[in-house]
Amino acid sequence: MRKVAVASALLGASLLANTAFGLDSSKQPVVVTPIKSTTVTSTGQPIILPQGDVEVAASIFEIAPGATLPVHKHPFPRYAYVLAGTLVVTNVDTGHSDTFKAGDFIVEMVDQWHRGSNIGPDPVKLVVIDQVAKGSPATVMKE
Repeated sequence: MRKVAVASALLGASLLANTAFGLDSSKQPVVVTPIKSTTVTSTGQPIILPQGDVEVAASIFEIAPGATLPVHKHPFPRYAYVLAGTLVVTNVDTGHSDTFKAGDFIVEMVDQWHRGSNIGPDPVKLVVIDQVAKGSPATVMKE
């Protein structure tokens, strides 16, 4: 199986380009600020892409203050960048929770039941990127 660290590849390419062209970031119109580089999800699972045709979908999520999402899981890799607000994600099987705030990058757990809750006074805004087997759902709700 292929293990992929998407952020690492992009960061590496950026650093290589800056090194290869002798660019000084203080004189450039584009500055790259690394956010996160990892090969594992928020619960320590290796990041593995679906085999075969992969579909990438990007969305913006807005979660109202005080809202809690239903229990769900993602069968494939999902990444999120927190634009605003404070989100708590709880694994319902283990009870373990992680808190994410504006500026955090989330590599969501794969195939584990969890829920997210907006614990702050402002909406949580996320940029979400899913990588799924073509035609497959990105999210499965628990019945």
